Amino acid sequence: MKSFKLPLVLAAGLLTSSAFASDPSSPTQIDPRLYDSYAQTGSGLPPVQAAVPQEEAYELRGLPPQEAAQEASAEEGPNRYLETEFLTSRGIKTYGWVDAGIGANNWGSPFNGPITFNDRNWQGQMNQLYLVNEKLVDTENGLDWGGRVDLLYGTDYIYTTARGWDGFLANQTNGAGVAGSPSWASSKDYGLAIPQMYGELGYGDHIVKFGHFYTIIGYEVVPAIGNFFYTHAYTMQYGEPFTHTGILDTWTPNDQMTVYAGITNGWDNFSDPINSQAFLNPGYINANSNAAFLGGVSFKNSDQTQALTSTVSSGNEPVFIANAAQNIGNRSIWSNVYTNELNDKWTYVLQNDNGWQFNANTGLQTQNQLAGLAQWYGINQYLFYNVSDTVVAGMRFEWFRDNNGYRVFAPIRNYWVGGPNQSLFQGNFFAATWGLNWKPTKNWIIRPEMRYDWYSPDNMAGARSGSAPLPFGPNFGRLANGGSEYGQLYGGCDAIWQF
Repeated sequence: MKSFKLPLVLAAGLLTSSAFASDPSSPTQIDPRLYDSYAQTGSGLPPVQAAVPQEEAYELRGLPPQEAAQEASAEEGPNRYLETEFLTSRGIKTYGWVDAGIGANNWGSPFNGPITFNDRNWQGQMNQLYLVNEKLVDTENGLDWGGRVDLLYGTDYIYTTARGWDGFLANQTNGAGVAGSPSWASSKDYGLAIPQMYGELGYGDHIVKFGHFYTIIGYEVVPAIGNFFYTHAYTMQYGEPFTHTGILDTWTPNDQMTVYAGITNGWDNFSDPINSQAFLNPGYINANSNAAFLGGVSFKNSDQTQALTSTVSSGNEPVFIANAAQNIGNRSIWSNVYTNELNDKWTYVLQNDNGWQFNANTGLQTQNQLAGLAQWYGINQYLFYNVSDTVVAGMRFEWFRDNNGYRVFAPIRNYWVGGPNQSLFQGNFFAATWGLNWKPTKNWIIRPEMRYDWYSPDNMAGARSGSAPLPFGPNFGRLANGGSEYGQLYGGCDAIWQF
């Protein structure tokens, strides 16, 4: 999953750090030119070299933070109530949003199965009270500096914490005895996270980011204004990192190519040493180092209507065992996002992710898998249609395979407080989502959606007999073996107010 984002607890007693979402503040996410009103893209637009007029950019639905921080006239952009002349004259932007909504499943389960971030059934959630302070880098006149701090308070905070920062270390536990859990909780459901805190130096075609920042992997992001849908794809929640701590260089040699390369502490890790627990495999190559490569490349065609972004993260990660010991193994993720603005009305997005964890020790390997190797992969497709200047319709269809029952774990919120939860979902997840984005004013976005999920287990006989877990049902999140259904219908809606 993308920060220590949720460690996955396996029935065999295994624990792995979770995966969470792509960097909305990195240049890989959205080029406003690729859609008239709302459709998100993955183009690779450098934040300091946006070629879109600011007034045009602000006609869009919701923009990732680097776009939302750009200069815009009051007539065109959201009203920014926190900006002061003292700060703006020095290039510092202060802005944010509130995102709140409600969702429900057809089973009446207290949790909406593995769906995140709006995971609670018929319980209103203030998902994000989000504040950004940022100085953008401008290399037009030579060397320049910048930086950014993000504060996230709400029910989404648990999905974007990092061990050693806003999460406990692997050898620390919370009141429920859970290691690596979020550490800045104000209640069972609400808490604070600081998912980004970094500085930047820019010169010429290069911008170097150093500190704690969102990942560049994948398509969907943590900040609500960077996504079309209220719910998230399995790929984003369970298959990708959310944050990194380290250094990342962005090189933009021309308007059609952007290259990323850097070194980080791995997935959702701020300062947790890889050797914090007893080694079970001390002879593994570079077992004492969690240094990971983070990089990729983005290409756009000449008229900016198509983009292909390919990103990679690879390095050693600890695989935690229940007896305070751990395996060390390489974890790698390769993500590809293709965006095509078909015409003025339609935009299509295709994403493919492939992930590997060596020495996972799941005990669930199929005959075609290496012992100790866990894999996950999938395909997401998005189609957006601009109904009018203020309404956009969208559809997402996803297939996600947890090949070894290693990644999908739910309810995540229950695990952090020591409640009933399930894992070991070895099989295929399918999800079809339909939604609208309505922007009644410059500062408001309304996002209703319907979603149907279906799980196809590899062990069908076990699922039918009740010996293999299922991710949906009336008792899911209430009992340790509460899942009893293969599918689920979900409906929800949220509202975002930018300030």
